[in-house]
Amino acid sequence: MKLSETERSGVAALARWSIAHRWTVIVAWLVLALAGAAAAQSDSRLSFAFDLPGQPAYETNERILDSFGSGGSNAPLIVVARLPEGGLSSPQAQSELHILDERVRRAVPGARTASAVSDPAGAASFVSKDGRTTFAMVYPVPDFTSADPYSKALPAIEDALSAIRVGGEPVRITGASVLAAGGSSSSTSVLVETILAGVAALVVLAIVFGSLLALLPLLIAAIAIPTTFVGIYALTYATTMSTLVQNIVALVGLGVAIDYALLVVTRWREERAAGRSNRDAVLASASTAGSSVVFSGITVTVSLAALALTNVPFLRSIGLAGMLIPLISVAVSITLLPVILDAAGSRLEWPRKRPPTSVSRMWTTIAAWVVRHRIAGTAGSLALIAALIIPGFSLQLGQPQAAAQATTASAQASAGLQALTDSGIGAGVLRPTEVVLPAGRSLTAPDGITLVRPAAWNRDGIHVAAAWSSADASTDAGEKALTQLQAAANVVPGAQIGGSPAQDRDFIDALYGSNLWIIIAVITVVTFLLLSRALHSIWLPVKALLLNAISLAAAFGVLTLIWQEGHGSGLFSSPATGAITLWVPLAVFALLFGLSMDYEVFILTRINEEYAAGHTADRAVIRGIGHTGRLVSSGALILVFAFVALGGVPQTDVKILSTGLAAGIVIDATIIRGVLAPALVSLLGHLNWWLPRRVQRILRIAPIRPQNPPSSSPRK
Repeated sequence: MKLSETERSGVAALARWSIAHRWTVIVAWLVLALAGAAAAQSDSRLSFAFDLPGQPAYETNERILDSFGSGGSNAPLIVVARLPEGGLSSPQAQSELHILDERVRRAVPGARTASAVSDPAGAASFVSKDGRTTFAMVYPVPDFTSADPYSKALPAIEDALSAIRVGGEPVRITGASVLAAGGSSSSTSVLVETILAGVAALVVLAIVFGSLLALLPLLIAAIAIPTTFVGIYALTYATTMSTLVQNIVALVGLGVAIDYALLVVTRWREERAAGRSNRDAVLASASTAGSSVVFSGITVTVSLAALALTNVPFLRSIGLAGMLIPLISVAVSITLLPVILDAAGSRLEWPRKRPPTSVSRMWTTIAAWVVRHRIAGTAGSLALIAALIIPGFSLQLGQPQAAAQATTASAQASAGLQALTDSGIGAGVLRPTEVVLPAGRSLTAPDGITLVRPAAWNRDGIHVAAAWSSADASTDAGEKALTQLQAAANVVPGAQIGGSPAQDRDFIDALYGSNLWIIIAVITVVTFLLLSRALHSIWLPVKALLLNAISLAAAFGVLTLIWQEGHGSGLFSSPATGAITLWVPLAVFALLFGLSMDYEVFILTRINEEYAAGHTADRAVIRGIGHTGRLVSSGALILVFAFVALGGVPQTDVKILSTGLAAGIVIDATIIRGVLAPALVSLLGHLNWWLPRRVQRILRIAPIRPQNPPSSSPRK
């Protein structure tokens, strides 16, 4: 069979070259995958740091850390004790507290501490109003080789104080890092997460293919994921790479690589069912589905530039690693995959005797219903999406509140927080603000804020004070207290504000400032230009971008509803966090923007193909959805499984991220791409492909010319 002009495209030419040099291609990818598997073991080169170079609070925290070796952005451990009758005036209490203080100093040498006995001048600040509860602040020297900076210090303190009693009761050790770590020291490894997601993906693929072909997309993922780690390992020599990239690459890579392979293999099957020889079917699938994969991969890569271009190192590293995922997945899908299909594709159809049709009856029926009821479908979809978007207007950025983390923390940490709260001291002391004061300067704390200035916290010509209110730093009241403290510090020459609450505020300013919106605008324009060239349209890209925007807004609404407000967070064994972790919304945007656009490109390129073949706009929608609906729903289900596996880690912020990604994919693959997108294409009809001559010249694209005049029959 003679190949058409389309099949002589660049992607088909690359596939033809790969087939001609199959052993070179196979060996090259195997070598890269093995090298990547080895590189993935070098996680010591990855960083746990959340640096914010150039930001005031971060620089202040670095100054504190340099001078004292502790503190700064690392919140203290809090040792809580119940005092006997008589409170601090009791000789028994004084003796027991001195013993406790000495035990802590011995357990963590070099730690900066403050308590009622070590800071007599500020003793009242460390005791509740009823005089029965006291606490000590302990700033151990942090360990930056672990996600938990106190992973070594905490066990040492716990061991040292295990037999200590104050007022006849045991002491409780709590703190922001202790509560955030959860109640279990074990966590699901990246490898286990990937295997679990891979098994779930295999089940979906087995249902889709019903043959050994189900293993092929997993094989492509098994090559693409470790190969990506080669690039990550190389990047560690040029920039800081966060440990989070391991999870992102493994699980997002699993979904993306499978998606791309699924598209190519499904099209190969379709071409085989149409009567093409195996070789011709491989080249045809490369030129059609392969071209869609290339444009999809580029679109995902562009969207992740939103992270790669930020001035926050750990997010930049996620963006850089994320940009590698689609590029390598595309490369494997358009080189190695055609080689395998050419060599063994037909044999992999076992136990099927003949290639099945690629058209989904269910999705064809759904598409036909949507086309017939395009106005109702559009209105209903928009109403449902609006209901999901509304909660997002109250989204609040911040660290999860202590009360939420206490439910999954150890019994001791939870009891310590409860004692602070019940006594009136409050959760604010868990994350105090640190104030750097030049020698000879003092600061008057605003009403409602406690400030201590231990004499020992004096070094290198600076004095550090700690300040807190009773309110959790992540609440509105806690943020108000920080603002008041900042205003008070501004009138003291040389005073600087540090601590984790101040750094969180800087993080929001740095991440969500004007520069981010410029980056997003540029990415939107670039994506529009790419889609315009891929789809030979200006309205289809505009529609795609608008649908992406409302899909993302709906995902943020779901995040707010579940995590901030607590409606359904019980499914994750966690109550409402009261706030969405600072970096999560941007990460959700960057990842979902590209992944959602993947599905849009898959659907619209097929609709374009059907329209170019001479079908009416309505018929092109029905046929396009019929061919791609099962592909999109299967790919989305696999991605959801991957994100559910990602949510298996104990860290709340990663659970929030995985929830946002999974919710976004579900919303996008069902409401948006299943109903709203085809309804809008049907509503616009032939206007979808209207291209003014000036636009054709500027974008250098030609309008789609159907092979046969579209039917003039009335629209359904």
